Amino acid sequence: MNELRVIPVGGVGLVVQGDDLVTLLLDALDAGAMRLEHHDLVIVTSKVVSKSEGRVVAYDGTEEHKIALIERESKRVLRRRGPLRITETQHGFISANAGIDLSNTADGTAVLLPKEPDRSARRMRAEIRRRRDVDVAVVITDTFGRVWRQGVTDVALGSAGVLPVLDLRGSCDANGRLLEATEVAIVDEIAGAANLVLGKAMGTPFALLRGLDESYFGEGSVGDSIIRRANDDLFR
Repeated sequence: MNELRVIPVGGVGLVVQGDDLVTLLLDALDAGAMRLEHHDLVIVTSKVVSKSEGRVVAYDGTEEHKIALIERESKRVLRRRGPLRITETQHGFISANAGIDLSNTADGTAVLLPKEPDRSARRMRAEIRRRRDVDVAVVITDTFGRVWRQGVTDVALGSAGVLPVLDLRGSCDANGRLLEATEVAIVDEIAGAANLVLGKAMGTPFALLRGLDESYFGEGSVGDSIIRRANDDLFR
């Protein structure tokens, strides 16, 4: 069986618009005498992707402005309760308040989700390979709630170089029974594991996951493989 390690990458300062995330990551690795290995998986929080890409907007602190931002970032609003909105974002994610983040950001600002997280992951992966000549995968994560379950966990918003879903349909379980519906959300499991070392107030936006089975690496994206299409969704 494979042994997995999730390694936080410390030493990254405050991220602002225009920062090169690959430079920040590689500098932090060098400072910590860490090196990337073939088929490491780089986890990066969506907040620093958003900040580097200029997805930070003015926010006046009022409920009215918050609701306006939420509705602007949403394709549709599914539920309303007071100031809370459960929405479908322009990406197709179902989340509270369109994933808009008011924590760990400067007063008077709000952080929106990255505009194209899969594309951001592809760019990071390509640049890491160009600079260090090593093939890694990249997963961009954010914290979401879960329907019918208390608490939050991290999920993948974007990915590159790793199969988002492991499709076990057509294979057999340990007792020889045919699996007819089992699809494992690999990138979400990775995101949840990484959150255990990243934390919410530690200022650690990067982590490495090492030891992932080689068969999990490949092409795909969250947008194409993770988001359930309307005709497959019993709850729409």
